[in-house]
Amino acid sequence: MPAIKIENLSKRYVLQHETAEKYVALRDVIAGGARKLIRGLRHPLGGGHGADAESEEFWALSNVSLEIPQGERIGIIGRNGAGKSTLLKILSRITEPTRGRVTLNGRVASLLEVGTGFHPELTGRENIFLNGAILGMSKAEIRSKFDAIVDFAEVERFLDTPVKRYSSGMYVRLAFSVAAHLESDILIVDEVLAVGDAGFQKKCMGKMESVANDGRTILFVSHNMGAISELCTSAALLHKGQLLMQGAVPQVIEQYSRLTLNDQETGVQFADDERKPSSILSVNIRNARGENSNSFDIADEIVIEVTYRVKQAAAGLQLTVTLSRNMVDVLHSFDTDDDDVLPLREEGLYLATYRIPGMTLKAGSYSASTSLGTPEKLIQNMEHVLSFDIEEWSINTTSKSYRRERPGLVISPGKWITSSVEAA
Repeated sequence: MPAIKIENLSKRYVLQHETAEKYVALRDVIAGGARKLIRGLRHPLGGGHGADAESEEFWALSNVSLEIPQGERIGIIGRNGAGKSTLLKILSRITEPTRGRVTLNGRVASLLEVGTGFHPELTGRENIFLNGAILGMSKAEIRSKFDAIVDFAEVERFLDTPVKRYSSGMYVRLAFSVAAHLESDILIVDEVLAVGDAGFQKKCMGKMESVANDGRTILFVSHNMGAISELCTSAALLHKGQLLMQGAVPQVIEQYSRLTLNDQETGVQFADDERKPSSILSVNIRNARGENSNSFDIADEIVIEVTYRVKQAAAGLQLTVTLSRNMVDVLHSFDTDDDDVLPLREEGLYLATYRIPGMTLKAGSYSASTSLGTPEKLIQNMEHVLSFDIEEWSINTTSKSYRRERPGLVISPGKWITSSVEAA
């Protein structure tokens, strides 16, 4: 019997669009009311074709079928908007499907986006007992796990503080610890782990591996293909709400890589999100001469330009660029790497330029991601927005000592100095 069986699962959302304000006469109001009344008489349950022109349907999932065996560690991958989070919300019973069926054999504990699963007015201690009760555990069972939960989360000093006052990092540490330690048969973890620091992420990966070794089933969503490869025994690829592939991790990651690198663009622009205190507006990739390009020689300098707007002055605001090859991160750089103290970014428009020297990246296909945030909070994350290729056109003339078969993910960007310290 599979731990999870998903049959023809679909989820539809109705998107409402605001229309521009215009002058409305009294006769228009009366006519509109009459039309709504007639629609109500014709379709008393809201059916038919009476949807307003300002709304449209969006299918986040479409006919997804998937079986996950007991004890499987499956990675769910796909680009932003592929339907990954919607699938996990349905499996966690946070939202209902429009069509299809899900069968879960066992108790489910889930860790989705920050803010899900905990009551903000309750303390950390109270939320631990609340989550245990939701899973059907007795107080005695929860108490037996309590110390381990608190020790793992490292929030003992704040245990009797309402979680609404927790930082995002504290919240994630406690939420993960609760989900991983309480007695569930299925553990669902979304990309929320990206909020934690590197040490805690490593700690979480170790805990999930331990949980899996106990025979529990794990669904893990991540854009970090290294983490997927390390933890998961299989993977499933979602694309535009559909299941494209399920199988061995390397093959699924390879297919995901081909999808992501399919659109070879040299620049991309984004709408300014008014809800965010800062927004990334554009990302461009150029050569050393300032020309747009997505094809480089191994000795060429690569220039990545990111434009972003700060709408609320922020201390410690950082822009990051991550380069990935085969969906595995190989280089990660902050625009504050050269600063002794994290700067205060005042309101305004900023252009950040990141220059990667030639002979840094090995030949291959790469994608570039960028994010904006502070050490405490991720504001915006744009995954794999651009892609580019590096070729070995001039390697035989510019660097005769370079060996193509050399190991490692990057070429050493450092400088060697070799000198004789003793004569023969």
